[in-house]
Amino acid sequence: MPVDQRAVLELLYQTSREFASALDLNTVLTRVLFAALNNVGGERGSIIVMDDQGRPIDSAIVYGDQLHQNTTQQLRGTLDQGLAGWVIRQQQAALVPDTSQDSRWVRRADDAADRSGAKCAICAPLMTRDKVVGVLTIVHSTPHTFTQEHLDLMQAIADQAGIAVLNARLFSESQRQARVMTILAEGAANLSQAIGMGNIFESTLTQTRQAMQVEITALGLVEDDQVVFRAASGPRSEGLILRRMPIGEGVAGLVVREGRGVVIPAVASETLLSSAEKIPGVQVRALACAPIHAQGKVIGVIEAFNPINKQFNPDSLLVLTGLGSLAGTAITKGELFQSLDTARKRYLDLFDDSIDPILITDLTGQILEANLQAGRFSGHPVPDLCRFLIGQVHDINFDKVGQAFEKISEATLHYESTLYSRQGTTYPVSIHVRRVKFDGKDAFQWIMRDIRERKELDTLREDLAAMIYHDLRSPLANILSSVEMLGAFIPAEEKDTAESILKIARHSIDRIQRLISSLLDINRLEQNQPVGERQTISITALLADVLQAVGPGRESRGQTIDLKITGALKELYVDTDMIRRVLINLTENAVKYTPVNGHITIGAEMHENLMRIYVQDDGPGIPEADRERIFDKFTRLKNHTGARGMGVGLAFCKLAVQGHGGKIWAESSPGQGAQFVFTLPTVE
Repeated sequence: MPVDQRAVLELLYQTSREFASALDLNTVLTRVLFAALNNVGGERGSIIVMDDQGRPIDSAIVYGDQLHQNTTQQLRGTLDQGLAGWVIRQQQAALVPDTSQDSRWVRRADDAADRSGAKCAICAPLMTRDKVVGVLTIVHSTPHTFTQEHLDLMQAIADQAGIAVLNARLFSESQRQARVMTILAEGAANLSQAIGMGNIFESTLTQTRQAMQVEITALGLVEDDQVVFRAASGPRSEGLILRRMPIGEGVAGLVVREGRGVVIPAVASETLLSSAEKIPGVQVRALACAPIHAQGKVIGVIEAFNPINKQFNPDSLLVLTGLGSLAGTAITKGELFQSLDTARKRYLDLFDDSIDPILITDLTGQILEANLQAGRFSGHPVPDLCRFLIGQVHDINFDKVGQAFEKISEATLHYESTLYSRQGTTYPVSIHVRRVKFDGKDAFQWIMRDIRERKELDTLREDLAAMIYHDLRSPLANILSSVEMLGAFIPAEEKDTAESILKIARHSIDRIQRLISSLLDINRLEQNQPVGERQTISITALLADVLQAVGPGRESRGQTIDLKITGALKELYVDTDMIRRVLINLTENAVKYTPVNGHITIGAEMHENLMRIYVQDDGPGIPEADRERIFDKFTRLKNHTGARGMGVGLAFCKLAVQGHGGKIWAESSPGQGAQFVFTLPTVE
């Protein structure tokens, strides 16, 4: 029968309001499922949510009026080869009147003709911003129950649900990230206060048990190609201590060898475990293990056995890996303190070899000892320094150390201050102070690190950023608008003559804008900030824009540029503006160093899952010794062409390409030109 359009609109309005009124992902999934079943029909339904990489991260199933959550693993097969996977790949809804006649439906035993399984199905993608964020399926046990009108209604509901599911997913992810960061922050705070290996082990295991909500935790260290359990916590865990296993054996041994953590949600057989991991009187049902990293190496593992809630949550491995990293730092610090405690040597033996000024004071701040560097830095002879109070040498941060130094403990305190020299000059320094033993008595050790260079670099960076933002960008924008206005006022009879001049002005403005953007991007990428928003684009479209941008310079030198596109190329998945500037920088360099009437080649080809792009010139070439350093910031090579630059273009290219996960390098022989090659990711 015909669909009542007004009723449909009212339905969509109500469902949209209902979906938008919740941010909890499970609540949104429940509402979407029941909205589809109640309004479209059907006996059962499922919904799967995916992340930005298309991986399933959450789901729910409804049987009758019963909701079942955490069914992602159960539904994974439908994404690999079932109807849901087809809908996601095609990004369109599908109606299956009879599941026994459609190869897209993965049949199960319950789908047989004499059983109550699915005989008819509708599946629709949840779309937002042209991306699939989920897939919604409803089924009926009677063939041909659903019609095209049901399909249209299903798609309309899915359209309303897409943005709600995305918002709920993002909200859920932000909550999870906040929980993880809170756990790791608490762990870092507690571990930073732990002194001595015993305290570090105890604090690590306590944090792990609380964060992972498990019955037993254990910590093992790598010693002589073996994993040795040095500490354990929980009922009957003492049997693990001092157990040993070869690297590569058991779960812990494999984690050390592979260098990455693992979660085993269900231990089907204890044959998986090493004999050293088996706990007397305890059945290991599930376990998680993460490496302890320090200074780029795996120095041990943390294992967590038997979650109290019967299963690990999705963030367990991330949390355990983070705690492992914190433990590595704490253990390294603990070993350092331990070695210092056992050395039992006077601090003066170390002072004179230190590049940092070091002072020892009593608990009132009276200087007892100073190294040679402290004398050089302050301008005072070392014997004279021993007549000063620590507050006469530098500005004390009493908020950090306390008015009577009561906050100083064996844990190092850090703050920045100003050091005063005998000559009246001041220096910015970083202060590191902690309580130590000196000649058998309690004392304070003050290490002062010269941070003048860092402060100067910070000032230069800030000044440069301020100049770019305020002294260049705003006037440049005014110039551009003025040029455009000027073009509008030129009489028609003078248009042709003036347009060539305006074209040069626009081209020059564009070059300055690219330079400004590159400088800002270098500063941003050096701080490990991600590249901008990526999108898909063809290399031919990018190159067409690049050739237009470098056209005036190339034409003035009478050069030719050949494009060499090899084979069928996939589309790139990149920050379009950033990669456009990379190509323009490389091509402008080729124009700059190629002789008049010379030849330049730009090529692209697929190399496995990456696109390989190159720019070849006829210039003087690059000596082998310089091929790496030309990508360093402010590096400029001497050459006979007279071409010069600021030395930031190739530095930007390297950071931009690496920020996309690619590589860039130069291939050249002196006198035979240079070829700059880089790789970029493509759309799968």
